[in-house]
Amino acid sequence: MLYLCKKSDEILKILFAIQGTGNGHLSRARDVYPELTKYGEVDVVVSGIQADVDTPFPVKYRYYGMSFIFGKLGGVDIWDTTRKLNLRALIRDIKECPVDQYDIVINDFEPVTAWACRIKKKACISLSHQCAVLHPNAPHPESTDWMGYTVLKNYAPVTAAYGFHFKEYGENIFTPVIRGEIRATKPTDKGHYTVYLPAYDDEKILKHLSHFPEVKWEVFSKHNKQPIKAGNIHIQKIENRAFIDSMASGTGVLCGAGFEGPAEAMYLGKKVLVIPMLVQYEQQCNALGAVSMGATMVKTLEEKHYDVIGDWLKNGKHLKVDYPDITSDVIAKLMREHGKN
Repeated sequence: MLYLCKKSDEILKILFAIQGTGNGHLSRARDVYPELTKYGEVDVVVSGIQADVDTPFPVKYRYYGMSFIFGKLGGVDIWDTTRKLNLRALIRDIKECPVDQYDIVINDFEPVTAWACRIKKKACISLSHQCAVLHPNAPHPESTDWMGYTVLKNYAPVTAAYGFHFKEYGENIFTPVIRGEIRATKPTDKGHYTVYLPAYDDEKILKHLSHFPEVKWEVFSKHNKQPIKAGNIHIQKIENRAFIDSMASGTGVLCGAGFEGPAEAMYLGKKVLVIPMLVQYEQQCNALGAVSMGATMVKTLEEKHYDVIGDWLKNGKHLKVDYPDITSDVIAKLMREHGKN
């Protein structure tokens, strides 16, 4: 049954704002969105220019936003990020974003609606991984990157937070949203390794993975235009179903230290090796969290780490984490506490 606003008999109007940099936010939204529709009419905002997956639900507002551009050498491309930052459009979008037309704004690390709410003094409820990363009980590097921490804290300011992480590190920190597509997929082991390293270009990936010719690598590339087959390495563009099938039928996953990718690989019982993006505070924190779950980490994709990669290929542990399906419970809790005016 849909919620009614206290002040009227109208159906609750919900604005769900999603970060469009990377694929994890939109992947999680595939399961969050249908839960939100149980409580009212949901309009979706997506901002950012770096996602590679489609949205299986209608998007009412699309904003250019403020994206971090993936580089090709292991980190964020600062120059390209700065060059593509359109402050005039960002300020205009923040001013024009109609957050005041909604009863509740739910935000997954999306800056336009977050700052629009801040300016208009409206509540903004975080439903994200990033707010969990900031929790004092969550893993953090011994030497804090204060610039990275400050950016993470202020990029999309909110008034209340419900977060997802590898473990329940504190109140309102929940285990990951594992997409229904992943839960419905039966894992097998055909012997290959699935690779997703968006901060590295194809040339660098080919150079280093070819050092392990005994391994079949299935690489999903952010920079790929045409499929590439080079010996034991197959590089293809990112496609949601193909990636899921590859990950579910492989032996292990080599990926960046995002959140959803490693969590899904753990759920599927795969070996996991993460490489955090350089000078990216959130991924440094994520990498430590993944290691605490039994994953392996190397700091960069370079020759000096071949021994660790080789040992992971030979001796790495298959991780099987039975993350329960709690998405509906989390949304129900959020709506009980913030969903009625």
